[in-house]
Amino acid sequence: MPRRSTPASSAPDRAEVERVAAERFGLEHLRPAQLDAIEAAAGGRDVLVVWATGSGKSAVYQVAAALRPGVTVVVSPLIALQEDQLAGLEHAPDAPKAVALNSGRGEKARDEAWRRLREGEATYVLLAPEQLANDEVVAELAKLDVALLAVDEAHCIASWGHDFRPDYLGLGEVAERLGRPPILALTATASTPVREEIATRLGLQDLSVHIGDVDRPSIRLGVRRHGDDREKRAAVVDEVASLPVPGLLYTSTRRSAEQYADDLIERGRRARAYHAGLPAKERAEVHRQFLCDELDVVVATSAFGMGIDKENVRFVIHADVPESIDAYFQELGRAGRDGEDAHGTLHYRAEDLALRRYFATKNPDAGELRTLMSAMSTRARLKSALAKETGLSPRRVTGLLTLLVDTGSARASKSGVSLRRGLDERAAVKAALERVEERERIERSRIETMREYAETRRCRRQVLLGYFGQDLDEPCGNCDTCESGAATAVRRDAASTPFGIDEKVSHREWGAGTVVSIDDDRMRVFFESEGYKVLSLEIVEREELLKAG
Repeated sequence: MPRRSTPASSAPDRAEVERVAAERFGLEHLRPAQLDAIEAAAGGRDVLVVWATGSGKSAVYQVAAALRPGVTVVVSPLIALQEDQLAGLEHAPDAPKAVALNSGRGEKARDEAWRRLREGEATYVLLAPEQLANDEVVAELAKLDVALLAVDEAHCIASWGHDFRPDYLGLGEVAERLGRPPILALTATASTPVREEIATRLGLQDLSVHIGDVDRPSIRLGVRRHGDDREKRAAVVDEVASLPVPGLLYTSTRRSAEQYADDLIERGRRARAYHAGLPAKERAEVHRQFLCDELDVVVATSAFGMGIDKENVRFVIHADVPESIDAYFQELGRAGRDGEDAHGTLHYRAEDLALRRYFATKNPDAGELRTLMSAMSTRARLKSALAKETGLSPRRVTGLLTLLVDTGSARASKSGVSLRRGLDERAAVKAALERVEERERIERSRIETMREYAETRRCRRQVLLGYFGQDLDEPCGNCDTCESGAATAVRRDAASTPFGIDEKVSHREWGAGTVVSIDDDRMRVFFESEGYKVLSLEIVEREELLKAG
């Protein structure tokens, strides 16, 4: 693993952290967990923070950055989220100045932002991962004294769904080109395999990990099963029209988002659709209206909601099955941040899983891999040059290069990406396609965990928290299975179980894995080549299927 070129600084004492937080940001009462994470980041360590929405993750990068001389680069996936973060800093008593570099700002505004950064007038710069895929942007940032790289919504690094943003995969390389400053990765939810992939992709070193309670007990969990799409659509509209507002309705496609919005307007709700196909100005307006309580419902694809700073969301309803438990819990966590009662219903039709399986299929193009490799050489080349020469989009180039690097066919460095000497092109293509097939198996296994959640008769909250390695000894009493009496307590005698949560294991057929959860009679293991598998504890022990380490 590459070593950091920027030396770690001594950690500030707790009194200094509290003073800066209060005087510069108006934060009078930081939680002990926040103080611990800030001290680690300000002291120059790499930090991974996994806390539920509304737990104060932004305060960690803001205060840590103020304690480190130099520029802090904040990677934030949405323009609307960047604007929220800018507004929060502007309203703080004496926070360092911040600028944003995104496609929503004109050339004049971007030039002014660069001037302020170069002259020291601003010390925070917020941008999307796509901006950091631009070699010219990275080169300009490298001229500055970058003291901290904060990666918000870091779970995107491990997301391989249909909305996958491959530019997140290049952030480890970007960090090297910026002089390898300390990295602070932030996310609301991440299971053990996701945390490990974040650490690997970013090249995190001397890592300080801060994991909080991800439970949101005030959200009533429920699943409603449907036989056909027409009946499901009517039930979704009926439920959303009857609930306290404001709220969010998530759908899997842009078309259904538009249709549901129209249906809700007919029912008297102030509703608007939000998806990536809308003009940027329209998306920004929907975001503003929702934050200002000018809308009752936003009907959205997964493009909406990351980092939403709104405490009074009364429901998050899913009209379709999300791509994974990770995605579902991220979206669900946008409800009830004020601690008041909220609703989280998943409307489930088994046939809808076919759409998710379709999205999970990548259909890799061997011809594109060959085209890209023919433009590469053993000398490092920048992604922008490769995209121009091949005619492939920059995002496609990023995804294909990641495959080549992951399979050992290419190397990434500060100067760009190069092919390994003596490379067998046919073998390289085969290895890349096999890696994609592996990722597809993992995606299908994540979809299967959604099916298990939708069809379980156990306490839904126990199932959800177990996926993230968190125990709930008794049924929650605030989900549909508990209310129906179907749920039963899941008690486990830890001494009788040969493996523990997060323990590394190996399977004689599926190879290396990590124990994710253990119930009374079964365990879930994430295997690096196969994804999530549910195993009977009795069979595991009788057949000696797993070995530790």
